[in-house]
Amino acid sequence: MKLKALLALLVLFCILLPGLAQTKPAAPPPPQQTSDDKDDVVRITTNLVQVDAVVTKDGQHVRDLTVNDFEIYEDGKRQEITSFAYVSNVPGMTPQPVAVPAKRKSKDIAPAAPLRRDDPHRTIALVVDDLGLSAESMGHVVKQLRKFIAEQLQPNDLVAIIRTGGEVGALQQFTNDPRVLNRAVDKLRWNARSRVGLYIFPPVGSLIDDGTLSRSTFSYSFSPTMTALRFIIEAMGELPGRKSLVIMSDDLPVESQEFGPNFDSRMGRSTVGGFNADSPAANSAFGDSSLSNAGLLQKVAEKAIRSSVVIYSVDTQGLVITGITAADSFHGDPRTVGARMNDLLSSRSRLALIRREGGDLLARQTGGFQVRNSNDFQLKRVLEDQSGYYVLGYRPTDETFNKRFHHIKAKVKRSGMTLRTRFGFLGVSEEEAKKTQRSVVDMTNLALASPFGAQEINVDVTSFFISDKTAGSIVRSFVYIDAKDVTFTPAEGRQQAAIDLHGAIFGDNGIIVEQVRRGASLSLSESDYQHAMRSGMQLFFDIPVKRAGAYQVRIAARDKPSSRIGSAGQFVTVPDLTKKKFAVSGIILGTGKDSTGQGLAGPGARRFTSNTDLYFAYMLYNAAYESGGLRNLLVQAKLFRDGKHVYSGPETPISSANQVDPGRVVATGMLHLPADLEPGNYYLQVVITEELAKNKTTPLIQWVDFDIE
Repeated sequence: MKLKALLALLVLFCILLPGLAQTKPAAPPPPQQTSDDKDDVVRITTNLVQVDAVVTKDGQHVRDLTVNDFEIYEDGKRQEITSFAYVSNVPGMTPQPVAVPAKRKSKDIAPAAPLRRDDPHRTIALVVDDLGLSAESMGHVVKQLRKFIAEQLQPNDLVAIIRTGGEVGALQQFTNDPRVLNRAVDKLRWNARSRVGLYIFPPVGSLIDDGTLSRSTFSYSFSPTMTALRFIIEAMGELPGRKSLVIMSDDLPVESQEFGPNFDSRMGRSTVGGFNADSPAANSAFGDSSLSNAGLLQKVAEKAIRSSVVIYSVDTQGLVITGITAADSFHGDPRTVGARMNDLLSSRSRLALIRREGGDLLARQTGGFQVRNSNDFQLKRVLEDQSGYYVLGYRPTDETFNKRFHHIKAKVKRSGMTLRTRFGFLGVSEEEAKKTQRSVVDMTNLALASPFGAQEINVDVTSFFISDKTAGSIVRSFVYIDAKDVTFTPAEGRQQAAIDLHGAIFGDNGIIVEQVRRGASLSLSESDYQHAMRSGMQLFFDIPVKRAGAYQVRIAARDKPSSRIGSAGQFVTVPDLTKKKFAVSGIILGTGKDSTGQGLAGPGARRFTSNTDLYFAYMLYNAAYESGGLRNLLVQAKLFRDGKHVYSGPETPISSANQVDPGRVVATGMLHLPADLEPGNYYLQVVITEELAKNKTTPLIQWVDFDIE
């Protein structure tokens, strides 16, 4: 029996340690739905011009209007409304407040269930313009973002936190997982390349106000901010429905110069390195001079309109003091000091206004609003504004597509109501704008980057961290593919297919840190083929990881004959084992025990039924004392749904018997799923504590999600 148990553990090691890609029957992945034209909120085609509009009364959304309550105009000419709808982004119409008990440990808060493309949701990009933020304002931004995640984030909110001054991998950063968002906030720092210095207004007489500080000290970075915004918006255009972008900045002027600490209110301009900031020499020194600030802002607004993105701007200067402060120091005779004080008050007030003009322009032209003179940034108000919207459409004339800008104006007939919509659009049809067809590589990369899985092939993924003595840290993924979506060709009495797998691991800045491509050639007997048609196929796929950290894992599968693509992803944390700290791998779920009675049957399963047993396995690293003996460890399994604890199993000891390697301890467990559990998405939480030091050490906690049918 001892030999039999040891063999079972070795089989389990083959699952938890590196292996080659395999194919075997598996439970079918969850059904996914395809998107259609309803994804396009803003449409500018030869047959339809369609825009979105938000109607409020006394600050509250109005949702019960009919088509007869609206009028819409193009360049002052009234158009007949031919399409109309109200779209809700929030399940149940009204977002529910997030209440986190004060005494609840953060590690007990379950991650939100993965969102599907057609689930009602709000999509929000919180863009931190670190190229236009002072160090002073960055601290306020971090504080408000943490508050937003803790108090306002809903399970059905798809959110990204992106820096304009970092490497912008925009699309793959969207998530509803608070853990990922908090890690993004952790990375926020003041950028030394910011066009704003350490302070919103440098103190007079300080070292940084030496009379020579100018944009030559802090590199001119308005154009990079606009480039980053366009990149983010273009990526957001690939997401379905109406999206919002919140740009947080101290400095978005419409004019082509920054009014810095040497701003001369009498001249109405600033000096940079001895010459005028909007002179040809300045433009040459600071980058592309082909477009003014206003031109760059207009390009961003046009891209946002076509991508169904509403822009909200937050003036992070907040309730800034424009008068004299204790940090200011003046020298000279009373007359000179008095004149300089008066001039300083005027120039700071004007500078504060000028810096917010560009953000206000972006918001007005795309249907959003600007938050100003507010230290709490009103992110709750921005979020509520995304709860729903009206869609108004009309048939364009030939004059619409003359490649000129056309103004849009929509009106609501009822009194006391306010309507916001897009400012207008450039007269170019989507058919002409999208002449270039994407390549297979482009489509695969898009499938990897999108927070929603590509849906031409039904794919599901279970990803988890493991460590191998030779290969080091690895992210292993069980990939489930619906065989009915794959092209099989009969040959020599067997059914053959060819699949390309492309796996990528994204860091918290959205940039790919590791990627692996692999082809899989399948040749199934008739019985295996029929089994695959009924139950799907399973492959496992390894991606090496060089550094510890928190990652998004994405895997795309492409059927080579048809080029159909499916993708899915998961959040994985890779611990640093070099520090010899106690750590745990990811969790593998199973449908039962294998034939030996010791290992898992159906490893990697993600779909179960109530009133059955859920089996799980994981590996503990550095679990032995220095003397070599295994720690006295206890494990408890808990179930969560929608962030609420629904069930706990008993605490049980982890067996030290028959372990092959005390540095890599294989552990298994079982949790009975009660009969009264409703169908839906659940999270299993495994909590591991040391019995003799239970109150002295931090427990290890690991999560994995699954569905109850």
